[in-house]
Amino acid sequence: MVNFPVMRLIPARLWALAALSGVLQVLPFPIAGPVPVWRTIFCWFALTPLLFALLGRNSADRPLTPGQSALLGYLAGFIWYLGNCYWIYQTMHLYGGLAKPVAAGILVLFCLYLGLYHALFGFLVGAIRRSPLTRNQVLALAPFAWVAVELARARITGLPWDLLGIAQIDNPILSRLAPCTGAYGLSFVIALLNSIWLMRIVLRERRYLRPMLTLAGVVLFVAYVFALHQLSQAQPSPATATATLVQENLEVGAASTGPEPTKEELLAAFSTLSEHPSPTFLAGIPELPGTPEVVLLHKNTSPNIPEGADQTQTWEPHTDLIVWPESPAPFEESDPAFREAMSALASKAAAPVIVGNIGIDRINNQRGYNLYNSADFVTPDGIFTGRYDKMHLVPFGEYVPFKQFFFFAKSLLNEVGTFDPGQHQQLFSTGGHKYGVFICYESIFADEIRHYPVLGADVLVNISNDGWYGDTSAAWQHLNMVRMRAIENHRWILRSTNTGVTAVINPQGRVTMAIPRHQRASLHASFGYEHDITFYAAHGDLFAYLCAAITTVALLYSYLRR
Repeated sequence: MVNFPVMRLIPARLWALAALSGVLQVLPFPIAGPVPVWRTIFCWFALTPLLFALLGRNSADRPLTPGQSALLGYLAGFIWYLGNCYWIYQTMHLYGGLAKPVAAGILVLFCLYLGLYHALFGFLVGAIRRSPLTRNQVLALAPFAWVAVELARARITGLPWDLLGIAQIDNPILSRLAPCTGAYGLSFVIALLNSIWLMRIVLRERRYLRPMLTLAGVVLFVAYVFALHQLSQAQPSPATATATLVQENLEVGAASTGPEPTKEELLAAFSTLSEHPSPTFLAGIPELPGTPEVVLLHKNTSPNIPEGADQTQTWEPHTDLIVWPESPAPFEESDPAFREAMSALASKAAAPVIVGNIGIDRINNQRGYNLYNSADFVTPDGIFTGRYDKMHLVPFGEYVPFKQFFFFAKSLLNEVGTFDPGQHQQLFSTGGHKYGVFICYESIFADEIRHYPVLGADVLVNISNDGWYGDTSAAWQHLNMVRMRAIENHRWILRSTNTGVTAVINPQGRVTMAIPRHQRASLHASFGYEHDITFYAAHGDLFAYLCAAITTVALLYSYLRR
């Protein structure tokens, strides 16, 4: 239960600072469309009001207790999740078909639950502050605590959505940390600068002290910039291959109205897009001002073409790979018509196909089978040679966690999928190259994606159905997290989605080619192959665990020396 007298001991100005911090933390991330770079500047002081509040004093003119600090963090976290993940309401109501009060209730419960991580951060800072450590020492430890809490989000709840470092995905210098530390390194630097704003430097009037401190600051800054430049960020290999990325733009859930196309019609439509990609693409992130549109068609200068006739060449590009997205299309791996269509497409294009579908394994369990959200691999000669089953399922979307505790909500959960999780990662090999595939929500788990390069994948493929997000911020947030995976692993990523954003992402996290959202089209994508292994791919969340260890030591010291 909430201790209301304890809450009343917290001055109103501290509550206001915590709320302000929650709002500021929302601004550096996509809100409706792609986030403009200028708005990412807010992350550099978004935590400062919260830190100032956590270091404040209560109405009794005493330092806040760890419990009071946790309450302030809880308020900031609730507001941050409410602003960052507001799309859950629209997903549940517009696309999941739930009533508005139910959808709103789910959003509030979601924010109350995950807001506990900000409360944990507040508690840690409050607990460390009660030790003999000085104010500046507590502020210096705060970035370690922030990263430790982000690690807990990934490991305990399994929802590392929009870590603070993702806000600087377009920072060409800071993002160089990602191949070594993952997104956690960027989060640490951002939190550290937020702490520095509040550090109090007391100067005693001694000769040369001020010039020496100024010189030390300049040296540290130059050393920092030099170190970042020295961090190996190999240039991406040239684009030597092409792929066709299909975006069928099928409506999902309650938004799907009108007559449903038959399976045969869907197979024919997907196949047509696979064989006839658009010659037009966007050379950057869709809907971001300044993103140019490029047309690959050019004039035919053959002297045999009569004067005044149509000079445009026929668009018949070669492809080395065809990718179909995760989608609501009822494709099942065991369906003979589906297998025949995929084999025919692969053979006709003389290219392998990666296709999202439903995998079914007949086994001796209560249902008699296991159901998987899968991606199949079809070789250029039309043979099904591999299948990857999604390992990290979406809670309350593809399965119900702790289902026995939700017996009272059976009517609400009837539409939730009943998929089973896959057991291992799968590489697809063809033409001397290996492809690592991950499906939709799995892209937010950096410590899982990093295993693909170690296993030998020289290109990554992400298939997704972002149609459930509608025109909210979620699709753009999702794209930025996929971009971070490209930087961390130094791999090209081919991203094929049902409604967008379908794109090619280079190893530096830049979107090089894309097609507009909510359009039925296919992208003729150019990409390359990479073979190096980054420090992050090899060692994972080592930096984050180091931060957690330092935070634990500081917490123990606090309780031992109180």
